Amino acid sequence: MLRFALGPRSPLQNKAALAGTYLVGSEGVPLRAEFELRDHVLVCAKRADGPASLATFWQVPGCGAYLLETGRLLDRDKDYCLPLELVRGRLMRIDQKREDWGLFDYEGFEPLAAELEAARDRFVEAVKEDDPARQAALADEALALTLQTGDRISRFHADIFLARRKQARAFSRGTFGCTLDLANTAEPCRRLLAEAFDFATLPIPWRLVEPKQQEHNWRPFDAWIEWLVKNRLPVRIGPLVSFREADLPDWLGMYETDYETVRNLIFEHVRRIVERYGNYVQQWEVVSGVHADNTFSFTLEQIMEITRVSVSLVKQLAPRSQAIIDLVSPWGEYYARNQRTIPPMLYAEMIVQSGVGFDGLGSRFVFGPPVDGHFLRDMFQISEKLDRLGNFGKPLHITALQVPSAPGAESAGGYWRNTWDENTQALWIREFCEIALSKPFVESINWVDLVDRPGAGRIPSGGLIREDMTPKAGYNVLKEIRNALLATARKPPAASRRA
Repeated sequence: MLRFALGPRSPLQNKAALAGTYLVGSEGVPLRAEFELRDHVLVCAKRADGPASLATFWQVPGCGAYLLETGRLLDRDKDYCLPLELVRGRLMRIDQKREDWGLFDYEGFEPLAAELEAARDRFVEAVKEDDPARQAALADEALALTLQTGDRISRFHADIFLARRKQARAFSRGTFGCTLDLANTAEPCRRLLAEAFDFATLPIPWRLVEPKQQEHNWRPFDAWIEWLVKNRLPVRIGPLVSFREADLPDWLGMYETDYETVRNLIFEHVRRIVERYGNYVQQWEVVSGVHADNTFSFTLEQIMEITRVSVSLVKQLAPRSQAIIDLVSPWGEYYARNQRTIPPMLYAEMIVQSGVGFDGLGSRFVFGPPVDGHFLRDMFQISEKLDRLGNFGKPLHITALQVPSAPGAESAGGYWRNTWDENTQALWIREFCEIALSKPFVESINWVDLVDRPGAGRIPSGGLIREDMTPKAGYNVLKEIRNALLATARKPPAASRRA
């Protein structure tokens, strides 16, 4: 059993710390556990032996509110000081990434090394403190310093490698995309889409394509394909296979216990879409989130079969296009609640090692709602996760990116530095995009909602355009980044210009 003293915080803050909490075992795999809040102590009863990390939602004054993780800890009767362990865990991870990134002796890193030492000194002060309240206060100060320094280190590393990618002209017209709103065909929306993005992602939920079995509704999809082709905007379609309840037609439920029938219906659905639109599509999100949304309680072997055959079918019918397999919730919190699912990194490793013939890996970074998979992570954690995804040796596509631009219930899953507003959203977009695009394996970034879309399951303020069709700061920032990349792509290398 693990016990964590939360420090002299308010009951509301303590309750917030319980939200999204889960334990993490070896290889970053979430563990099943029960949590109980006893006054100012969080009690964690895990169902597995061995050390474990605690991931929990924590507010850090001056930095933001994030889902943070301790180092791996052994069971003991004495309480751990939670803010102290959050600092210890982050310092350990910074040292690991500093070595991975080759920054120990890198020229220009000295000021950041000094900041890191200052944070470490404050952490040592906290460790030596005997008074619990004073220890927690010192640990909070050390945590703020550590998070700020970690983000600056991530940015320092990103600046180096982004400059190298620009110098090598590694970017082409295909970096930034946006998911279409099937219902919003207004001309101002389409104009703003064409001005700022290199491609468009057309969602094609089975529920809308085939609301009744053998009755198909192609009208909204045909209309968008016609407009995109006419305006020479490259098309990505998907996901073709998704087990989210919101994507599945109601009539499919009658077959939920018949794997062979569901499998065959899935393959028929994939074939039907690819045969209809294959001549117009450059990329397909073939499979998305089947590792996390196991609606039909399929076995691991069945999920892998659906993944493999769906990708093979797309490659057979549209050999010139690219097939992407999409990961949702890349930190895998869902696995701690539902053991019938598959941890995302394990699923990615399996599809790579099993020889599934896909062309790229996708991952989603959508933050805001206080639910699993959407609690905010700081930039150091994001950079660390991107590196982990890049280790699979496949091009990486950010298939969904979104954060709020206003405070509210749908942004209660954390905030970045300050409460969410349009300027904070814009600054976050710049920071994320520059960190992501500094990774040589990241090929594209796809924003979710172009226009604010109030509604269930959405981030109402998550668009780049207000409902009156006026652009926010985030739209202008993303457009600026895209134009800068295109400008570097068009310039000849320095050696050629000198010649």
